[in-house]
Amino acid sequence: MIAKESISAVLQRVDIVDVIGSFVRLKKRGANYLGLCPFHHEKTPSFTVSPTKEIFKCFGCGRSGNVISFLMEHEKLSYIEAIRWLAQRYHVELEETTSSPEWKEHQMLADSLYIINQFAQDFFTHALFQTEEGRHIGLTYLQERGLREHIIHKFQLGYAPESGSAFAEAALRKGYQPEYLLKAGLISKRHNQAPATDASAYRDMYVSRIVFPIHHISGKIAGFGARTLRNEPNVPKYINTPENEVYVKSKILYGLYQARQAIGREDECLLVEGYMDVIAMHQAGIEHVVASSGTSLTTDQLQLIRKLTRNLTIVYDGDQAGIKAAQRGIDLALEQGLEVKLVLLPDGEDPDSYLHKYGAEALRNFIASQKKDIILFQIETAIADAGEDIHKKSNLIQQIATTLSHLQDSTDFLRRQEYIRRCSQLLHIDEQGLTSLVNKLIREQLQRKTFQQRSTAQPSSMAAEAAQISALETSSEAQQLLQDDALQEKGLIKVLLKYGHIPLKEQYTIAQFIFNESVEIDLIDHPIAKLILLEYKQQYERNQAIDLRYFLYHENAEISRFVAEVLNLLSDDALSYSWEERFQLQILKEQDMPIEQTIQTVHHLKMRKLKKMIEENLQELQQAQTDEERFEKIQTHLFLKNMEKQYGAITGTVIYY
Repeated sequence: MIAKESISAVLQRVDIVDVIGSFVRLKKRGANYLGLCPFHHEKTPSFTVSPTKEIFKCFGCGRSGNVISFLMEHEKLSYIEAIRWLAQRYHVELEETTSSPEWKEHQMLADSLYIINQFAQDFFTHALFQTEEGRHIGLTYLQERGLREHIIHKFQLGYAPESGSAFAEAALRKGYQPEYLLKAGLISKRHNQAPATDASAYRDMYVSRIVFPIHHISGKIAGFGARTLRNEPNVPKYINTPENEVYVKSKILYGLYQARQAIGREDECLLVEGYMDVIAMHQAGIEHVVASSGTSLTTDQLQLIRKLTRNLTIVYDGDQAGIKAAQRGIDLALEQGLEVKLVLLPDGEDPDSYLHKYGAEALRNFIASQKKDIILFQIETAIADAGEDIHKKSNLIQQIATTLSHLQDSTDFLRRQEYIRRCSQLLHIDEQGLTSLVNKLIREQLQRKTFQQRSTAQPSSMAAEAAQISALETSSEAQQLLQDDALQEKGLIKVLLKYGHIPLKEQYTIAQFIFNESVEIDLIDHPIAKLILLEYKQQYERNQAIDLRYFLYHENAEISRFVAEVLNLLSDDALSYSWEERFQLQILKEQDMPIEQTIQTVHHLKMRKLKKMIEENLQELQQAQTDEERFEKIQTHLFLKNMEKQYGAITGTVIYY
């Protein structure tokens, strides 16, 4: 893990205008900068960057955040990857916290493999463009396949020379260790007596091949695929990097790095089978496309897609092999909450060949017009295959029920019911019976997941406390009466983060007042506000220094986004106007009164919630049917009125913010 001191050093150096300006053309407007939003299509600039607040906000699509959340969203990086990206840009050396020797060894090996892979890509690209052999053989082949030079550079394609040892010699001459080159799958040992440090002891793994670098979504090269240019029967057409610390085939999608932004813009991911399909489609302007590289879809690959979009369209060959390949992994895709469509190209065609025959516009139109719901397609295909065979039909019903049971997201309920209705009609079976079978399978899956979670879960103290808060909310009848006071809760967070460290009296701060005398965390409705209060309280109780920037650049993207939104949207004027309207109270600005009176905000928040609880309880008292229910509601009313009296005694008529 990266040391907190290193993260702080990076954040101290960051210039949000400089970083975002490298992706978006910004123009200065007053104290801020304005540009076209990179997250949605727009013609009139609505994307604002504030260097003083260190946040951005798009008033078109609503996206907001800080420089880290921008990188995470725009470049599809994790929090740690974004920190490393910034550290590299601003030349900050990152210090790792104490970790196990095994982890350090793993990290050093991974870093070494990334460095070697980058060297290899540079070597192969140089061989393609700068050597006579590469231009004559490799570049000619790619041009015959219809690829233009700009797309070759975009995907960093290269050429592996025929000599069989050119790369090994270059890498060893550069000082790279043989064990790392072997681990990366770039060389292999010869059966001779040459010393281990001698280039003659090794041969290149890629010989007379077009080389396709395979990137992580961060842009780092994880491995390579290589296509032979020889017409020899015993030579495999494609070979890949063996799995190692940075290349795991089941966790990578070819082209995802190049497609990540287009997938977000189009809100759809097209899945094809091969490298050349991806590259040809990019050249044709269809950029939201990735390839599974011949493997069945895995949970890890689907999660990569799910981070960018919920809409997956599989574009495969229309032959039997293509149909079977498309149907593999359907259940996994549904479990990830993906909407899966299928496009089957004419028999014998793939996207690359279709583009060559009919052009880009024809392929776009074909994909748009030929999308099939993959579940219904699977059912119709299976019904045709089953015919009148009772045993096959029985197995089919079980298979369909299993597939539909993976639609467990709350947003999938209507989809599942519609599928059940359609399947019942197609199979001529009772709809209620199929519904019962699907629900039974859902219960069984949930029971298995619950058992696994109980047996493996090791929650952190914060997660455990959050779970306790959640349990209190579930069990407390009064708590369920509280409605969403989002504006007041955001105001509370802003007061705490901006002024929590400021003393009210000797040895007494605003944070101490909030946590010791006033706000109970379980009175907060907003889940992110609750997390912020919880973490702030934990750090406060440990006497740790807390500042606004810690939460603004929090590794939890939801917390970071929430704080940026609070800082961006809740100006004093906007909040004061809202509270004046809602509470009919006099509002004073920050410059008009002492900081001590900001704490009135807290009391009014609690008073507002208490009034709602009293109103709701009175309504239920009027609707009570039995003496026991009426007695319970009267007792609740007396308790709430007593609380109201206590807080009324200390609540003034002025709200400061």
